[in-house]
This record gives sequence, structure tokens and C-alpha cells, in this order.
Amino acid sequence: MIITNNEWVYNKYKDTYDTLFIEGTFRDVLVKIRDKVHEGYELLTHPLASSIKPNETPYKSVLISDIKGNLNYDSVIIIENAIMSFDKFNLNKIKNINEKMKEDFKLIDLTVLESALNI
Repeated sequence: MIITNNEWVYNKYKDTYDTLFIEGTFRDVLVKIRDKVHEGYELLTHPLASSIKPNETPYKSVLISDIKGNLNYDSVIIIENAIMSFDKFNLNKIKNINEKMKEDFKLIDLTVLESALNI
């Protein structure tokens, strides 16, 4: 399952994978992932993967299992730490990005996700 707030990812993969589009921020994506992990889904990609810091991009796409299982404590720790790390950053940078920069960040997010899908 893909959880994303990037419409490029959603539009490209909605017919191939179970894809959940979040109308919201990077943090909103992390919170939805946390909720899914607490339901028994497992993280398949790290929520802070890539060299771009959360305060530098508004977009995030993460792969989780599409089948619920037992609570995976490693996934719980990772997503909870990701949310805490996100909250430590000053988010003023992303308020000042233009449309061209947003498109660049959508492409980077899509590329990072696709590299995980190709493994």
C-alpha cells in the first residue's frame, strides 16, 4: 500500500497498488501511517527516506504492507521517531516555495518511491 500526499504518485499508481491519498501535509501523511502501523500494518520503506529533510519538502510517499498482521514494534518505533523528528524541524522553509519548486519536490518524491518499488 502506498500512502502519499503527492498527486503525481497517486495518479501514477492508484490503479496498480492500493494507494491512499492524503489531502494534507507531510506530517498528516506520517500520522496516517502511524495509525495504520498501530492497526497492524508494517512499514516497508522508511518514512524519512531520502536526503531531503522534512522541512525542505511538502511531499511524502511511503510503502506499507497491504495486509494487517500483529503489531510490528519496529514499525511503531520508526514511525513514532519519524513524527518526533519531523516536529523538531522549523517548517518555515516550505511556506516559501513556488510552483516550480513544488513540481521538483513531487518528482523527487516519485523517484524515491520508484527506487523502492524496483528493489
